[in-house]
Amino acid sequence: MLFETNTTASGLIIPDSAKEKPLEGKVIALGKKAVKAGIKEGDKVVFPKFGGTEITIDGTEYLIMSSKNILGVMR
Repeated sequence: MLFETNTTASGLIIPDSAKEKPLEGKVIALGKKAVKAGIKEGDKVVFPKFGGTEITIDGTEYLIMSSKNILGVMR
């Protein structure tokens, strides 16, 4: 039998969760540290799947995260 393996040339096994693509979202509010990082309200950002904490306010779902969890800003 042959099995497809997810192993690098150096022998590291890559789990399926490591293959997931980052998520995208729009910044609606930010703190002082995010401003220092160059992030602005309205920016479209990229972040990892488990990069923040989900909350619901008045039936709308939001994600709260540290600016250090933002992988990039799409401009």
